[in-house]
Amino acid sequence: MAAQFGCTVLELREFMEKRSHEACQILQEKYSGVGELCKRLKTSPVEGLSGNAADLAERKAFFGANVIPPKPPKSFLRLVWEALQDVTLIILEIAAIVSLGLSFYHPGGDDNEASNEERKYEWIEGVAILVAVIVVVLVTAFNDWSKERQFRGLQNKIEGDHKISVLRNNEVMPIPVTDIVVGDICLIKYGDLMPTDGVVIQSNDLKIDESALTGESDHIKKGEDTDPMLLSGTHVMEGSGRMVVTAVGVNSQAGIIFTLLGATAEADDDKDKNKDKKETKTDAAEAGAELEEVRTAPDKEKKKEDGGSHKKEQSVLQAKLTKLAIQIGYAGMTIAILTVIILILRFCITTFAVEGKAWDITYLQNFVKYFIIGVTVLVVAVPEGLPLAVTLSLAYAVKKMMFDNNLVRHLDACETMGNATAICSDKTGTLTTNRMTVVQSYIADKHNKETPKFADLPKNAGELIVQCASINSGYTSKVVKGEGDLPMQLGNKTECALLGFVLGLGQSYEAIREQNPESSFAHMYTFNSARKSMSTVIRIPDGYRMLTKGASEMVLKRCTFILNKSGDAVPFSKQEQDRLVHDVIEPMAMDGLRTICLAYKDLSTNSAAANNVQKLSGEPDWEDEDSMLQGLTCVCITGIEDPVRPEVPDAIRRCQRAGITVRMVTGDNINTARSIAGKCGILKPGDDFYVLEGKEFNRRIRDETGEVSQQLFDKVWPKLRVLARSQPQDKYTLVKHMIESKVSEAREVIAVTGDGTNDAPALKKADVGFAMGIQGTDVAKEASDIILTDDNFTSIVKAVMWGRNVYDSIAKFLQFQLTVNVVAVVLAFVGACAVNDSPLKAVQMLWVNLIMDTLASLALATEPPTEELLNRKPYGRTKPLISRTMMKNILGHSVYQLLVVFFLLFYGERLLDVDSGRNADIHEGPTQHFTSIFNTFVMMTLFNEINARKIHDQRNIFQGLFSNPIFYCIWLGTFASQVIIVQFGGRAFSTAGLEIDQWIWCLFFGVGGMLWGQVVTSIPTSKLPEAMAYGSEPPAEMDALDENAENGGEQSGGDLKRGQILWIRGLTRLQTQLRVVNAFRSTLEEVHESRSLHSVHSAHSLRHSRSQQVKALADEANTRVVDVKAKTSDPVA
Repeated sequence: MAAQFGCTVLELREFMEKRSHEACQILQEKYSGVGELCKRLKTSPVEGLSGNAADLAERKAFFGANVIPPKPPKSFLRLVWEALQDVTLIILEIAAIVSLGLSFYHPGGDDNEASNEERKYEWIEGVAILVAVIVVVLVTAFNDWSKERQFRGLQNKIEGDHKISVLRNNEVMPIPVTDIVVGDICLIKYGDLMPTDGVVIQSNDLKIDESALTGESDHIKKGEDTDPMLLSGTHVMEGSGRMVVTAVGVNSQAGIIFTLLGATAEADDDKDKNKDKKETKTDAAEAGAELEEVRTAPDKEKKKEDGGSHKKEQSVLQAKLTKLAIQIGYAGMTIAILTVIILILRFCITTFAVEGKAWDITYLQNFVKYFIIGVTVLVVAVPEGLPLAVTLSLAYAVKKMMFDNNLVRHLDACETMGNATAICSDKTGTLTTNRMTVVQSYIADKHNKETPKFADLPKNAGELIVQCASINSGYTSKVVKGEGDLPMQLGNKTECALLGFVLGLGQSYEAIREQNPESSFAHMYTFNSARKSMSTVIRIPDGYRMLTKGASEMVLKRCTFILNKSGDAVPFSKQEQDRLVHDVIEPMAMDGLRTICLAYKDLSTNSAAANNVQKLSGEPDWEDEDSMLQGLTCVCITGIEDPVRPEVPDAIRRCQRAGITVRMVTGDNINTARSIAGKCGILKPGDDFYVLEGKEFNRRIRDETGEVSQQLFDKVWPKLRVLARSQPQDKYTLVKHMIESKVSEAREVIAVTGDGTNDAPALKKADVGFAMGIQGTDVAKEASDIILTDDNFTSIVKAVMWGRNVYDSIAKFLQFQLTVNVVAVVLAFVGACAVNDSPLKAVQMLWVNLIMDTLASLALATEPPTEELLNRKPYGRTKPLISRTMMKNILGHSVYQLLVVFFLLFYGERLLDVDSGRNADIHEGPTQHFTSIFNTFVMMTLFNEINARKIHDQRNIFQGLFSNPIFYCIWLGTFASQVIIVQFGGRAFSTAGLEIDQWIWCLFFGVGGMLWGQVVTSIPTSKLPEAMAYGSEPPAEMDALDENAENGGEQSGGDLKRGQILWIRGLTRLQTQLRVVNAFRSTLEEVHESRSLHSVHSAHSLRHSRSQQVKALADEANTRVVDVKAKTSDPVA
């Protein structure tokens, strides 16, 4: 088969390792050029592969498919084992096992029959605790497992949407990147992410960002004679071209590196076969560390660039929750230790000092029981349902947001969007329909408000217009017949508008393209943000003709001639240019039209035409771009209408009502931008806001040294509403310094939309980056947090609603959870001090804390969003996590529940007419007295769950209750479970069945909590001190921990002791159980890096990998993969 194709896989792999002139030399010497290479691969550079199914299957079998087997997901048993590593669970397991062992140890000398009868049941509590631990572990493992499955499915969807154009059977067709085979002819363009390795066949001003592989920040110019090698995982930054695919999947440069990093199934297989267990563990750890380094490298570099001023790694909510978790952990540990000490001291003093008894081995059982109570208090102290609430709320939001055209790539973007205070939006396609039509034109000194007839135009002008529009555009841009009356526009919409104009003139752009195929072009200057134009050079009988189109003001400045009424070129003075701008371009822009100028320039050897200003005396210097793009002749100016989406004005009104400022950032003419902003509602008559061009914006915000001054910037941005003729760097500057600004009290949280490759820095810098799913480039999508699958601004408003809903759902659960924790911890502590035992037994607290809280988190985290969420201002960056209203509710309900519980503890036996359970021996069975306390506590907690649905002092706590079936089903299910536990739990749950009148009292106190809630709501929040709010500062502890980790574990600043780090990492139950959230949140990124290898199109990690790491791994494997240079950079980040 190798003979059939003329190349082996290994041969092509080695060839693709060559660079620059060495690659050109080998291509010529070994393969006699790219044409001969195509012949060996049985493909045609002009027509591509035949597309025959048998041929494609044969190529996949020989060269491999463009997939990399992903690392298999962790098995359920592995997840169970990881969940068992939790420190508090291990302590609980050991204590339960010790308790179980002691329960079977019965030394002689105690013939008390009653005592022996009681000890027969002592084993039940140890077993019950172990069962509860097993349930917790299984729930945690199942959550991890289900979230990973969900995100692998989500990743597959993202990958399935990634397509690239290939040439098959002489037809251009988009195919999924996974279907690419060696020998395919791929059409690549600006913004593409290279899905395979290949060799350039033909290029037009093609420049590639190879920093992912080499660390070099400079864009590499690619061409048949300069550097023909195109590598997977790199980005097309400028130009376009064709390549023949030479390596796919694990044989591509990206695949080789990821295999070395141990991020693929193949790497795992190799390790299993060739290394012993110890080595495998070491390699796996190294690979994991490398991948982590790859993942965090750009953020570290960004922190260096920004001076560490802004960390996007932790979202606003995550930062607040982290601090809360740490501080609750400290408090919980203190109370747990005090509880154990008090219980032990009280027992020792009473038993040995007061009663004068001698030591007996059976007393160990008492100490173990006290220790179990202490550990259980610690478990209760930390809000373990919180990470699950975060997970479930995000999961629910992500799933539902997909139906609202928001494809979430990074989970924390959900809740961050709820805090957004400003949205910096593109104009084209986001605020407008992106269905462009030429509605006005200026041709041959005549301003046309309708499409003119071709016959009425001067012959020369008409032919040049058709030639400019047809040839000087991407040949993938087409206008085809649609299903309705309107034709379908494929490709670049501005180019489609010009092609539609050609069809409106009664001409055929396809016929012109057939006469001038792309392969015949002499040169191209592709569009970029600096040029604001695109030029294509074609050959004419006596030289070359350069066709140009672009932003009218930019192109007119380069024009020295213009076509007159007769279609002849006449000189075009500066005064005439100013007149044209004033009389034609500005009125078009005022009507909201995008103005595009078409121009041309002939480079001829013998033409006597007046506008042949550059006579040929040999091959032109195409690299001298400034000279080439001067001396143009203006052919016409078109006014292109892109109507505002009908739903956008209402969406912007809703944003403004919600306290979110919408700003338009566009490359369009300032008058066009102002007109569209007025139609959208961004600007209103009488508003005193700024509409600035990029140059004026930079002049106002930069000091004498040319650096951006935050002080000057803060004078501009609050009133800025429209930024026109902006460069991508302007958008980045705007976003960066708005985030850093401290002008607004709440600090700004910024969302940004973008579609181009150069928008990537701003998208990455923003708190939430939205990439356009339809018009967006691969690079923009990689840098984004959310992809708008319909490119519609209205979808951003839906994201705001979901974000606020996530934040509120977590706040609701936090309010509910902390009330439970405060009451349970205080009750256990006071019980230990007052009655020598905790009124709530270990198993009961585990039920309340682990099982019921899990259900409560599911119930409160799945509340659907309502329009009411948009009636309040955003929380912002400094809004306390626990507001004064929430703290009022937490303390108010805690006081009520503690009063009720303490009343029952000390006087309950009289009210309920039962025997007292106080001061009972630890070996005695459960009592109705303490069972009533447990049941009342659970009833109050259950009814408080309904109270917790409202966190903004709303009176009607039942509003929307029956619109969420998950909530009331779980509530009823929990209630039913509690009845079963109380009546039939017995010694396993330390309960004794209650009578009907005792149940009525329990329910009475439970319902009383709802009535008490109305009393608490009546207390005016405004009268409460600001100090009651909690959680507005960033978590200094975690910042220090991050810094310590980055420094390789060295002491950072001396503020964070190693013991604190160990505490944060291990002992705090929440911090450990945040694995649930992290598995859920980072699975997308992790799978994105390993699974995206499945299609080898994700350069998210490749883009960030540093060359030193790759080289170290390559050397270790004794394989030369790529010529890496010791330079680290990331221009996209």
